[in-house]
Amino acid sequence: MDLPSAVIALKLKAANSWWDDVNDSRLWQDRTFHVLAALYGIVAAVALVQLVRIQLRVPEYGWTTQKVFHFLNFLVNGVRCLVFVFRRNVQKLHPDILQHILLDMPSLAFFTTYALLVLFWAEIYYQARAVSTDGLRPSFFTINAVVYVIQIALWLVLCWKPIRVVMILSKMFFAGVSLFAALGFLLYGGRLFLMLQRFPVESKGRRKKLQEVGYVTTICFTCFLIRCIMMCFNAFDKAADLDVLDHPVLNFIYYLLVEILPSSLVLFILRKLPPKRGITQYHPIR
Repeated sequence: MDLPSAVIALKLKAANSWWDDVNDSRLWQDRTFHVLAALYGIVAAVALVQLVRIQLRVPEYGWTTQKVFHFLNFLVNGVRCLVFVFRRNVQKLHPDILQHILLDMPSLAFFTTYALLVLFWAEIYYQARAVSTDGLRPSFFTINAVVYVIQIALWLVLCWKPIRVVMILSKMFFAGVSLFAALGFLLYGGRLFLMLQRFPVESKGRRKKLQEVGYVTTICFTCFLIRCIMMCFNAFDKAADLDVLDHPVLNFIYYLLVEILPSSLVLFILRKLPPKRGITQYHPIR
């Protein structure tokens, strides 16, 4: 072996040794999961504050899509925060299916949260084209119900007979759900973006809305696509297993890329409050 090859081999060996040391370190595991818990807690707090601000701004409109979106964001990130605070205790739960439910249920709720955003954009798109939107909300509830029923059925099968084939099916199913969400953002976010581009009136509000749709579509499509790819690796490669304590760095990178960072960016982009309801009521001239 020549000198450059030997140096490269030594560096790779040192990197692998560092990776193994971090993965096996109880201190690194606890610190990593507590940092994740803190980040999720911050995102949950931001979502809750925004929800309260919207409610104070327009209390008379009830539970609008915007309010439900922020509430679900608070719920998902709040539950994730608690799970990572007690991550070591979660790993000790028996039967093992309880661990999978606590780790995977927030992921399903995350899907529902952002599917709601796709629904909102689809309604705007079809209303602008004077197309009926009566079937959109029933379709949204049906799709979510089917996803939850299939996932719960897979959990029940795992509880009854925990075999690897069913575990792989469960993870691949969620990879498919993530791909479906990514394509939903690409389809309706892309359509809405192109429609806004065709508007003849050039205004600051139009430019802001165009940027908002473009940024959110890109962020959400990317995060769900990454989740789909990671779940495929997770299903077949034990080195990419996310449901264990001894992969703290992998867990940190995964959850940062597919939930924390996208949620933070989307909440920042959609931070604008709805306009206040007009106080002055105009009456017809008699």
